[in-house]
Amino acid sequence: MIEEAQASIAAAVDRVKDPSSYAWVTYAWVVVWSVIGGLVSWHSKIKAGHARPFNLAELLGEILTSAFAGVTTFWLCEWAGINQMLSAIFIGIAGHMGTRFVFFMERVLEKHMSDRLGIGGEK
Repeated sequence: MIEEAQASIAAAVDRVKDPSSYAWVTYAWVVVWSVIGGLVSWHSKIKAGHARPFNLAELLGEILTSAFAGVTTFWLCEWAGINQMLSAIFIGIAGHMGTRFVFFMERVLEKHMSDRLGIGGEK
């Protein structure tokens, strides 16, 4: 009886945390906040001479990568049950990291698949 109740509660929580169940305004703030992080990173790259200031393709790539990193971080924070204020911090940092965050998560996933599932591993 208790196990059935726990399974029912777990299923309800999983339904609530479905990516399609969030309001558009939630995704809007996640994307905006992560893009702000990406713009700060892009500005820093320009100041350091690593990016060209009037390269629209470079800016667009930074913005899209930052948005992807931010939304992915949002989903990870929601899955882990992290406080919303702390999630906002992580989302901004992930947006600032951009491709570094994506490559970091790729390495984490590869390690998880190698260690737990025996898939992949070192080349």
